[in-house]
Amino acid sequence: MTTLAPAPPALRIGPHTVQAPVVLAPMAGITNAPFRTLCREFSGDRGLFVSEMITTRALVERNEKTMQLIHFDASETLRSIQLYGVDPAIVGKAVRMIVDEDLADHIDLNFGCPVPKVTRKGGGSALPYKRPLLRAILREAVAQAGDLPVTIKMRKGIDDDHMTYLDAGRIAVEEGISAVALHGRTTAQHYGGTADWDAVARLKEHVPEIPVLGNGDVWSAEDAQRMMRETGCDGVVVGRGCLGRPWLFGDLAGAFDGTGARQMPSLREVAAVMVRHATLLGEWMGDESRGVIDFRKHVAWYLKGFAVGSEMRKSLAVTSTLEELSGQLQRLDLDQPWPDGADGPRGRTSGNNRVALPDGWLDDPDDCAGVGADAELDTSGG
Repeated sequence: MTTLAPAPPALRIGPHTVQAPVVLAPMAGITNAPFRTLCREFSGDRGLFVSEMITTRALVERNEKTMQLIHFDASETLRSIQLYGVDPAIVGKAVRMIVDEDLADHIDLNFGCPVPKVTRKGGGSALPYKRPLLRAILREAVAQAGDLPVTIKMRKGIDDDHMTYLDAGRIAVEEGISAVALHGRTTAQHYGGTADWDAVARLKEHVPEIPVLGNGDVWSAEDAQRMMRETGCDGVVVGRGCLGRPWLFGDLAGAFDGTGARQMPSLREVAAVMVRHATLLGEWMGDESRGVIDFRKHVAWYLKGFAVGSEMRKSLAVTSTLEELSGQLQRLDLDQPWPDGADGPRGRTSGNNRVALPDGWLDDPDDCAGVGADAELDTSGG
């Protein structure tokens, strides 16, 4: 029998109180309004649910796709946007636009993305290596944010020889950042290996002035409690662990409010969530077929561990209407209980990658000349 840990204090992000210290990590193509709705409902609205990555240039230019991605459901009372940018002036304009047009209540800045198309231009998890540039971006963002809290998400560093997180954490404190989240992996690791929770503990010791959130290998509520207990962090950020499992936020909220509530849905219950997820996507996109097609990427995650044959999985992965999706799901043995092992790792696991960086990027951490206007992505979503 699992012993419940004492409930931790609520997480404070600037003026906002987050009752359960859990944050949905921004994930490209995943954490749109429909998925956030599911996670928030299962949590009882007791966490922080962040948008997909929004590119500052695309936001300032009012790119059509970007303007859809920043849409929040009317029920989202704490609207959280994650921004990606490499130019302090453009980041500042994007933040000012969010403030002036009341587009969000919280801004998170992305310095953790390990994707080559981002890092090869000096963005994402490559950027904190250039300390003056990081400081300039944070200073401008905070200056333009007014009363809106600004947080950052980052990785340990580029690789084991080029760690940046302690310097970045100190810069964040000095520039008025409200909280910092650390993914306990380097850019080179991507999502492979084991997340270094000791780094989260070191960062918490290094910057006790602001909340520190831990990210990496949180697959269950027990993992989240253990991370907070072992590192002293103020909250956890959950990404891949909730893929095909939005009810994980119900488990997390239950663990942290002391009830220990745990959801282990049968396949019938999972199927109902799948149909609702696809329905919400269709409503959000304004087209049922587009919503069901977009939902296809989630099918394998939802069915992880259940006895579903390969042919049926293939059939589900090519549905294009809600009727087809529901019909295929009804053909399954829906009385299956939640399977053993389905709580474990899911999503991407590749690691030990060669990091794509601009030429000469690592030569001098103070030389920021390698970041040009072309480093700004023109579309959002990662």
